[in-house]
Amino acid sequence: LDFAEVTIRRGEATLLDRVSWRVEEEDRWVVLGPNGAGKTTLLQVAAAQIHPTAGVAGILDEVLGTVDVFELRPRIGLTSAALAERIPRSERVHDVVVSASYGVVGRWREAYDGLDHERAVQLLTEVGVTHLADRTFGTLSEGERKRVQIARALMADPELLLLDEPAAGLDLGGREDLVSTLSVLAADPASPATVLVSHHVEEIPPGFTHALLLRGGQVVAAGPIDEVVTEEHLTATFAMPLVLAHEDGRWSARRRTAPAWTSTSYASVPGRRATTIARPGCDACSATP
Repeated sequence: LDFAEVTIRRGEATLLDRVSWRVEEEDRWVVLGPNGAGKTTLLQVAAAQIHPTAGVAGILDEVLGTVDVFELRPRIGLTSAALAERIPRSERVHDVVVSASYGVVGRWREAYDGLDHERAVQLLTEVGVTHLADRTFGTLSEGERKRVQIARALMADPELLLLDEPAAGLDLGGREDLVSTLSVLAADPASPATVLVSHHVEEIPPGFTHALLLRGGQVVAAGPIDEVVTEEHLTATFAMPLVLAHEDGRWSARRRTAPAWTSTSYASVPGRRATTIARPGCDACSATP
């Protein structure tokens, strides 16, 4: 990806404001920001689904607006809530994945060769859901559906993988399973350039290399992940004082709060024992029994 001053306007609203961004083949990016920051809009441009109002969007050495998007889109793997809604709930999991070879949602009369079926099985195995191949998509848990969608996104051997909030709606176990799966993909040198959109630093898989922070459609910071995912940048991005931790390759953040209880000792009356009573949000008060 090579975006130069990309701007998206819809009526009076500016969804993206002069975003410049470059993604190299070996990069693994996470895009973070609050609701309404422009993250999904950015991914829609990267997926060649919408065109910039202004600026230049370079995708896979092509310039959006000068290339046939129907030839460009099959080179991009995408997972999103909108795409998941289009998958028939009665579709076999194996068919959900293999049908990506033709770029269709819902298998009909397409003919697939043995290599297509073998690749679908391989990908389902890689994401840990090969045992679900004959189940229907509608019977899967939310976490299982997310993994099937990733396998589908990889089916056509894309040059660019875009993941729009893949952990949304998952419980703790499902999120951790997904993060582990994405970490394995990130470590594979054969994996395509990857962009993951999320609200939460806890969802950043180990092995991701870069981060882009958005607020109000504008870039707050972008670059190597250790330089960008900092307390200062996250505080500016989410407009809230945050405490950040990084341990065992994983990030976590919480709101920075002032101590709710304070305690101060005061001198007691001679011959009497002073009792210190701490109260929330104020200095301690001293009472003499």
